[in-house]
Amino acid sequence: MADARACRYCEPELPLGANPVLRAQESARLLIIGQAPGTKVHNTGVPWNDASGERLRFWLQVDSDTFYDSSRIAIVPMGFCYPGRDTRGGDKPPRPECAPMWHPRLLAALPNLELTLLVGSYAQKHYLAKTRRRTLWETVANYRDYLPDYVPLPHPSWRNTAWLKKNPWFERDLLPDLRARVHALL
Repeated sequence: MADARACRYCEPELPLGANPVLRAQESARLLIIGQAPGTKVHNTGVPWNDASGERLRFWLQVDSDTFYDSSRIAIVPMGFCYPGRDTRGGDKPPRPECAPMWHPRLLAALPNLELTLLVGSYAQKHYLAKTRRRTLWETVANYRDYLPDYVPLPHPSWRNTAWLKKNPWFERDLLPDLRARVHALL
């Protein structure tokens, strides 16, 4: 963890400089792999410290103290640092060097993991590889195919609110199952 937090490998490519944001302890049983920090998370150094994080904690039905207890929940994004803005005003994808460089080493140091939440398409593409479906939404809809190791989730961004409203099965079927699994681990 200390080495990952000190990483400056792609700092020349980062508009706000390097500030790796991740949390984990060897005892963690749940791993959350998201995309990359936004500006608020970059500035505070606290993962999921934004509206998306509030929604994710709601989905899991865990309070902030539990969510940020790294002895129980590890948070290791695909990219540890804020990647900058794209031309459409959204965040750029996570830096491509980060996960291949750090994930194998970090995951090897987390032997007690029992469930990994793959939040968003970047984590799903990396970890589900050829087993993922054609779209993120098809992958999420077929989440049972990836159990007991993984649960693919959409990003909890406000941008996905319309999709969530059009797909009531997410709240009706997936969230209760997810919450039961998470609470059993915690």
